[in-house]
Amino acid sequence: MTRSPSRRPSDLARRFGAQARARESPTMPGGGESDAKPIGTFNRETYRMPRDQARETAREWFERYPKAAYMTQVESWRVLDDGLIEFTMRRLPSAD
Repeated sequence: MTRSPSRRPSDLARRFGAQARARESPTMPGGGESDAKPIGTFNRETYRMPRDQARETAREWFERYPKAAYMTQVESWRVLDDGLIEFTMRRLPSAD
């Protein structure tokens, strides 16, 4: 008896993961450049923008996705050679 490849748990997990990634498209106001990266359980978005604009964008994230409900945080940040700030915001996709 031959088992169908789409019935293995790893195949199902891969298919469901691809469907979840296709549904997720986080958007945030703030302008600047952004790279949305839904990885694992958290939604992540990376920005590159001037310091004042970066602060405002982070504040908007914390207002829109409160830390207590969404576990929102600045995951990483750095100052680029051109003076821009690159930072990654992370949050849970929904609060229960």
